[in-house]
Amino acid sequence: MANDTLNVELLRVDGLSLAARTGSGHWLSMDTSSAGGGHGGAASPVELVLAALAGCMAMDILSMLAKMRARIEDFRIEARAERAPEPPRVFTKVDLTIRVRGDVKPRQIEKAIALSHERYCSVGAMLKPSVPIAHHYVLEPSTALADAESPNPPEGASRSDA
Repeated sequence: MANDTLNVELLRVDGLSLAARTGSGHWLSMDTSSAGGGHGGAASPVELVLAALAGCMAMDILSMLAKMRARIEDFRIEARAERAPEPPRVFTKVDLTIRVRGDVKPRQIEKAIALSHERYCSVGAMLKPSVPIAHHYVLEPSTALADAESPNPPEGASRSDA
């Protein structure tokens, strides 16, 4: 059975610059902009929440696509969040664009996104009750397939039809 308790120790570095050590022994830095009283030397806590959502979804989606034997050459998530104008400036809308290049079928990415959003992503599950989270995906063809079909090989590459 997995440990159900997470621990983080947070230390003030200087001003509003902070360092957090996770229970797994990893360190991460936090700061805010100079306009907010910080040095702007690290991501803000709110940026880390958005990054955590993208990271959680990515780990789920990549794991599921691997189980589906999809071949992934490149993967990225572009996450955008709109915030309320007044404190506490919570997210009012989150939009995730998932970009995948490789040999991935639409039904595979759709299933992986749906399962992550509806069942597996704990960060998303915590955010969903308070903010709408939209997902979109873009499938880009495999560069290996595109190169094989291209009549003119890329510069520096050779092609043999023999």
